[in-house]
Amino acid sequence: MDSRTLESLVMVVDNGSIAEAARRLNITAAGVAQRIRALETEIGTRLIMRSGQRVRPTEAGRAILAHARSILEEMRDLKSIAVRDEPSGELRFGATGSSTSGLLPGILTLMAARFPEIEIRMRSGNGAELYQKVLHGELDAAIISQPPFAVPKAYEWCTLREERLIVLAPKSGRLRDPRVLLATQPFIRPQRNSWLGQLVDGYLRKAHIRPHERFELDTLEAIAVMVDRGLGVSLMPDWAPPWPEGLSLLKLPVPHGDQFSRRLGLIWSRASVRIRLVHAFLDVAIAALRVRPGTSSRIA
Repeated sequence: MDSRTLESLVMVVDNGSIAEAARRLNITAAGVAQRIRALETEIGTRLIMRSGQRVRPTEAGRAILAHARSILEEMRDLKSIAVRDEPSGELRFGATGSSTSGLLPGILTLMAARFPEIEIRMRSGNGAELYQKVLHGELDAAIISQPPFAVPKAYEWCTLREERLIVLAPKSGRLRDPRVLLATQPFIRPQRNSWLGQLVDGYLRKAHIRPHERFELDTLEAIAVMVDRGLGVSLMPDWAPPWPEGLSLLKLPVPHGDQFSRRLGLIWSRASVRIRLVHAFLDVAIAALRVRPGTSSRIA
């Protein structure tokens, strides 16, 4: 039994197709089928079966699948640890919604050029969810909003971008005072239970503003579109472009908005077995975004 046969089994099950697994593994479908048959012969039972147009694992296949994934992950870790010249292996990475379009494309492009042997497996989600996955070891690192509490000492944080709060309003409106807009116009808020929602609420309390709430949405892009349609105003970070195309919006800085900035950064475990990969990613992110490590300087 070798890693290639286990990898073929996992790829077939994940994609539900021998042909698709072959495409992703860059070998022939016959080659994948041969690997699966060899694994079945060695184990002594069928591991996959055809169900309609898809291939599914048998009961025995399902039983060994988690162990196969674990073995493959450990082998990638061993490779990463053993290599001394260039970092290589799999980096399990997470990123919040707005950072996937604003920050990551430039980082990932430079990452692919500088460290082609690092394979990034990316997962998106909200900050609190990704934070927990890093703490539980499901992710090696994640770009998230800085938590509204101290990061545990076993973990590292580096701020990559600082975004001041702005009032977002339709350009067609006559009002230009951000406080008046927040106090008088229908308010479209970021999700209340998110870290950004807590930051927004903190500013509103500090400014003694009680907005007339209309909608509560979970993505900044959706809020921007609603504002463009004249359905209200919002308070949000001035996130990294691109923004949705074709919008006609006003971005109005709020008084003392620098005290309520959203800080986007990288969090990771100091004890990660993939620490060389994390450091490689961080170095590339700093170079791509032109910030100094450990600082919270604003990105132009």
